[in-house]
Amino acid sequence: MILGSRTKDPADARTYKIDWSAWLTSINNDTIATPAWSVPAGLTLGASSNTTTTTQARISGGAAGTPYTVYCTVTTAAGEIRKVGFIILPVTP
Repeated sequence: MILGSRTKDPADARTYKIDWSAWLTSINNDTIATPAWSVPAGLTLGASSNTTTTTQARISGGAAGTPYTVYCTVTTAAGEIRKVGFIILPVTP
C-alpha cells in the first residue's frame, strides 16, 4: 500500500512518521513490536524509532526530480505483518 507522496529539498534531512493506530485497532488493538525501514539507493536512512502505534525515520539525500519509494514493514506483538510505503520526491526550491 502506498500512502502518497512527500516533497523535500535534496539537501534536507527530514523525519517521516507513520501512524498505524487505525490498522492496529482493527486487529484487536495489537501493538507494534518491530519496525523495519527500507530506502532505495540515493537516499540515506538515519535514526529510526517507534512507539506501540507509530514509526518514524529520518531520511536524507536524493537527486532532484527523481522519485524514491520508501517502505516500512511492521511486525506486531501478535505476529501480524504489514508493509506500507510512500514516495519521496526531492525538488530544488
